[in-house]
Amino acid sequence: VQLQASGGGLVQAGESLRLSCVASGLNLDVYAIGWFRQAPGREREAISCFAVNGDTLSTDSVRGRITVWRDKAKNTVHLRLNSLKPDDTAVYYCAADGGSFCYRDYVDVERYDYWGQGTQVTVSS
Repeated sequence: VQLQASGGGLVQAGESLRLSCVASGLNLDVYAIGWFRQAPGREREAISCFAVNGDTLSTDSVRGRITVWRDKAKNTVHLRLNSLKPDDTAVYYCAADGGSFCYRDYVDVERYDYWGQGTQVTVSS
């Protein structure tokens, strides 16, 4: 089982970025996917959970700026984050939940069974 987050890079404040989470050995049609980020010197924090039925939960830090969707053909979940701010600078991770839906405790890293390697997002002002 492998998850791989990609799509990070250096962007200007105000721009948008699309991240992708590709899975192998894991069918993303049946697993909820959490998105997390970790800035230097800070704990890993959840930003969103995407359920198999398309329902999405997001934290206040990104709500209104985030869109998550699934490409079933590619077994990939994408995340687009708009109006990027320097505070969005972090390593972004995707993780597969043990179940198919998102609950209020989606922010708990312990919920997730599989983690991908992160991708660095740097937002310059």
